[in-house]
Amino acid sequence: MNSSTTLTRPPARLARRVAFRPAAERDLAALYAFIRDANGGPEVAIGYVRRIRSFCEGLEPFPGRGVARDDIRPGLRLAHFEKRVVVAFTISPDQVRIGRIFYGGRDYVALLGEEPELNRPEFSRSCGQT
Repeated sequence: MNSSTTLTRPPARLARRVAFRPAAERDLAALYAFIRDANGGPEVAIGYVRRIRSFCEGLEPFPGRGVARDDIRPGLRLAHFEKRVVVAFTISPDQVRIGRIFYGGRDYVALLGEEPELNRPEFSRSCGQT
């Protein structure tokens, strides 16, 4: 390579901040209580919830993971975690918004279809809708 050759890098992608909606926080709290009471105490429960949070926070640099489910709601994406959890989220230019976290075979399609919180304007804006 000679001195007149200029190397350029592609522009760096800006990471989006991960934000948990109140419903997702409630889902995690309920899951913690269920696992604590049914499967071995608080240590097991907190470890599982922490792994879910870590998985969700890992969407920050690569939010396009998961499957687009515009058939349920425009802009909705679903990602599976450890075969038992489904994370429902949307992507905006500056955020990955975790809307709900479903555990173990729940009918998330039906539940997401009737979510009044997801019909609010701020959720629609996060989906790119007006």
